Amino acid sequence: MRNKLLIFGFATLFVASCTYDFPESTEPTTGSADFTKMVSVGNSLTAGYMDGALYATSQANSFPSILASQAALLGGGSFTQPTVTSANGCFNPAGGCTQGRLVLKLNLTTGAAAPAPTTGDGGAVFAPYTGSKTDLNNWGVPGVTIQTAQTPLLGGPSTANPFFSPYYARIASNAGTSTLVGDAAASLANGGTFFTFWLGNNDVLGYATGGASNPSILTSQPVFTAAFTAAINTMLTAKADAKGAVANIPNVTSIPYFTTIPVNPVTLPAANATALNSNFGGFNATLDAFKGAPFNIPAAEMDGRKIVFSAGAGNRVILNDETARDLGPLWDMLVGASQMTPEQRASLEPYRFARQAKLTTTEVVGDLIVLPAASFIGTTVGGNPLLVNGVSIPLADNWVLIPSEQTEVQNSIDGFNTTIANVVQANAERLVLIDANKALRDVRAGIVTISGSSLTASITPPFGAFSLDGVHPNPRGSAYIANVFIQAINSKWGAKIPLCNPNDFIGNALPTP
Repeated sequence: MRNKLLIFGFATLFVASCTYDFPESTEPTTGSADFTKMVSVGNSLTAGYMDGALYATSQANSFPSILASQAALLGGGSFTQPTVTSANGCFNPAGGCTQGRLVLKLNLTTGAAAPAPTTGDGGAVFAPYTGSKTDLNNWGVPGVTIQTAQTPLLGGPSTANPFFSPYYARIASNAGTSTLVGDAAASLANGGTFFTFWLGNNDVLGYATGGASNPSILTSQPVFTAAFTAAINTMLTAKADAKGAVANIPNVTSIPYFTTIPVNPVTLPAANATALNSNFGGFNATLDAFKGAPFNIPAAEMDGRKIVFSAGAGNRVILNDETARDLGPLWDMLVGASQMTPEQRASLEPYRFARQAKLTTTEVVGDLIVLPAASFIGTTVGGNPLLVNGVSIPLADNWVLIPSEQTEVQNSIDGFNTTIANVVQANAERLVLIDANKALRDVRAGIVTISGSSLTASITPPFGAFSLDGVHPNPRGSAYIANVFIQAINSKWGAKIPLCNPNDFIGNALPTP
């Protein structure tokens, strides 16, 4: 079968409704909040990580830096970040940083655009930060969880240590002894007056982006509650009069990483569709056999497992669903009853849990294909044109979030957000909750416009709010997040910090060849 299968493209989304407008001019004041020295602790979202890398421009457009710039209009202090001397950053740390931030590249053959890495910086992004640590304002570390933010192992040793982060090691006050939250608290204690806190995303995000294939990296609810409470208490006790803004965790379906690639991206010539249907004819026939005695499996279940292709666009990928009925023992029974040869049984082995992906409808929760699958679906196994990933070979668990996994992820997010809300409420005099979940849900719903310009939950220029990694906001999206913080701070403490205009910040550049 010729591997002439797939065309991926990014369609620009236009939305008309409006819930977010640039505000009218008001008399500025910080109210009862004090931004003389703001300290921000968090993960990649706080660090300004974008396009799959940390680089100079991305850091300059981190949401806390934008927030601090707006507060500075009212006399707020400077905001020092551990700036890296890198234009492209590092996309592949494990590969020696030979690749840098993502850019949109145009395929001149297909006309489709997709993210592609630039040349990396060779590791300059991890060069030690030499400035004063207690004067440092931005303590955002990519990849950190609520637990790793409070362990000295985050700073080292670098070998045989799964918690090590070179991003933290470069800014740690005492790598191997200090902790991220401890360092941020020390900076707050050194004249700090306000802090932002946005941790917890990676306690569920890494599990979700890996297709929920590694349960060991999903933080349990009891562990999260204890660790989150401890971290907030550390910040609150560092400076008894400092106030803080604490953000919750967005739903994974709010980010393009899970919504860009459709479940039906496969385009097939008629001959290929015919060949595939012939090859899967035997598989589908066994499903029909299981409907009758002695199996008596419900027809709807077996029909839902059938694999059928058609000529043209819109074919759904095939995947392995570990929650589906294991067909292996049933096939073994057919062999035992001499209704199937051992050779036929062996050819069916890769499809024990196979089905085609489900489309989302008003009645059905569909599957979510992760963004990196765009470059994997349609590739061949070992160069064999008959073995095509997602077409004749099922996608593995790490490429897909099936409905039951989506429910598991959502339950974790809901539980974590309940903890965050409870901790903020318990310290309501000093803390305000930033509903990042709602903010990004609004973007996903297409109801966010800024001075007439749309902001979409996509990576598509010019209106996309997300950088090309599909997870982190781009500068325009970062400015929107900064405004969400400002609005909550203004409401809580009677401040009138002026909002920035996100339209003044760059989005994703148009594709280049």
